[in-house]
Amino acid sequence: MAHGVNKTVLGNGIRVLTKKISHVRSISMGVWVNVGARDESSKESGLSHFVEHMIFKGTEKRTAFQIAKEFDAIGGHTNAFTSMELTCYHAKVMDTHLETMVEILSDIFLNSRFDEKEIEKELPVILQEIAMVEDSPEEYVHTLLGSNFWGDNPLGRSILGTQENIMAFNEDTIKMFFRRFYQPEQIVISVAGNIEHDSFVELIGPAFEAVKSSGQLPGRVKPEICSKNISLNHRKLELAHVCIGTKGLSITDPNRYALSLINTILGGNMSSRLFQEIRERKGLAYSVYSFLSSHVDAGMFGVYMGVSPEKVNESLELLLKELQKVKDNTISEIEIRNSKEYTKGSILLSVESTENQMVRLAQNEIHFGKFIPVEDIITRVEAVTQEDISNLAETLLDTKLLTLTTLGTLPDRKAIENILSRF
Repeated sequence: MAHGVNKTVLGNGIRVLTKKISHVRSISMGVWVNVGARDESSKESGLSHFVEHMIFKGTEKRTAFQIAKEFDAIGGHTNAFTSMELTCYHAKVMDTHLETMVEILSDIFLNSRFDEKEIEKELPVILQEIAMVEDSPEEYVHTLLGSNFWGDNPLGRSILGTQENIMAFNEDTIKMFFRRFYQPEQIVISVAGNIEHDSFVELIGPAFEAVKSSGQLPGRVKPEICSKNISLNHRKLELAHVCIGTKGLSITDPNRYALSLINTILGGNMSSRLFQEIRERKGLAYSVYSFLSSHVDAGMFGVYMGVSPEKVNESLELLLKELQKVKDNTISEIEIRNSKEYTKGSILLSVESTENQMVRLAQNEIHFGKFIPVEDIITRVEAVTQEDISNLAETLLDTKLLTLTTLGTLPDRKAIENILSRF
């Protein structure tokens, strides 16, 4: 046992990890599946997310109402999420209700009925979820950027799928997808809190040992980075929503710590260069930030800003100038030191949550095959040098790979092209 972390592999390959935190009263548990939107074919797009919804819609023992009522009765909460590469079903309760949580989560994960009537009732809910994203310009422009940046690769699709696909899904479609991807080697169970490992394995093992493999899994298609794409999408809006994307790093890339610091310095907080220049000094945007989107084999580094339509050109030029400055090695030692402290603070504060600890346990196992202590991450962050950042910026901030996506009143395309051509 290291850092309170224990791991057991069940006979069928399901991995069970626990982290004991004896000074808390809560326990957070997640059942993770290494499958997401990028594992779907074009006709299946949206199925991972649909399965996530249907898991809570009833088993042989419980109706959807009973599932919700039983969690509420113990003062706990449960939810789920789907990403491009992972699906997670999680819950948090007081340690005195561990057995109840395990029993309910095990039941819904292993025994969901995927009943046709429940599917029909859930269809309009998911269609509304798709509409809500499209009604949120800041959120929707990121979806458009993904499509523009990743092209035909599944990473370029919406996790929610399309309305056409959603309407075509039925009980057979969902059950076939579930059987194909929800296999033992894809499943990780992680728990953090006031818990004993051996007792937990005894509690959960019998049910999950019954999961059987159902055939070879299809491989993931590695994406190709699209180069210098411009996508201008018209919608009558008060603001123009602008996103740019360029090459990033995979989740496991050794240079990810340096990229995280670049992200913080450029647009990761209120003292960042973009926030100070575009919002505070020029007053051009209420919201401007940079972000990282990382996957197992590729990544994207991006920037978002929401500006008045008549200010798009000026704002874009300022944005690109700031990118160029970073590429030209203008980041000072003071900026690096401050970004390290900001990063360390975010990491150390996050470990005070059993939910965050549960997430780290699973993601470390899925991506690295082992637990990575927070102390090791802090050491890696501290080890990043000014030269590391300079070399990485020179490599990644390649204007030949710059993808631009806008949503709102259409800017002048030729003017946009001229601005991009100068960088």
